[in-house]
Amino acid sequence: MAPSTRRKAPTRARRLTVWLLAAVMIGAGGYLALRPYFRHAVKELRLPLQHDDIIRQQSRDKGIDPSLIAAVIYTETHFRPRDSPAGAVGLMQITPATADFIAHKSGGVRFETRDLATPQINIAYGTWYLRYLLRRFDANVLLGLAAYNGGEGNVERWVAESKARGEDFTVDAIPFTETREYVGKVLDAQARYREQWWRELGLPDPR
Repeated sequence: MAPSTRRKAPTRARRLTVWLLAAVMIGAGGYLALRPYFRHAVKELRLPLQHDDIIRQQSRDKGIDPSLIAAVIYTETHFRPRDSPAGAVGLMQITPATADFIAHKSGGVRFETRDLATPQINIAYGTWYLRYLLRRFDANVLLGLAAYNGGEGNVERWVAESKARGEDFTVDAIPFTETREYVGKVLDAQARYREQWWRELGLPDPR
């Protein structure tokens, strides 16, 4: 696997930066004229969203809430595709082993690891895997997200151990600190995407 690389910021982010600089150069009058773009730029900086067309498509195709897809991408990479030291690739941090599993299950016979660098492929595979995990754990989002980060087998064991103790499995019962925090971050980000990017994600107005 190639070493980690930092790719260029997405085109939309660069475009919004230009609008901000233009407003500063023009002054107060320019700010008033460009205020809608300024607000959009601030929102993008605080909670980025890219490839919303792909997210909407994958949401429709696989029946997964688009805000959840966006939240997983944000938590994994902040929409900055990269290769991790562990070998995970792209926006949704898919490992080659997981990608091979997905390709086998979904009929992607022509899959190659380098394809994971493509947003369309990466989001499609990541959303497929998210759907697989949610189905595996009876649509329990907590368990599905925990499995996405901590591994399907680990979650199965944790749930079994909780049942053996006569307890319900909760976020606090996740023994991996990273996974426990990951679930909380995704759920928090999902709520924010529903509130701030509902139109771009094809969701109803939350107000």
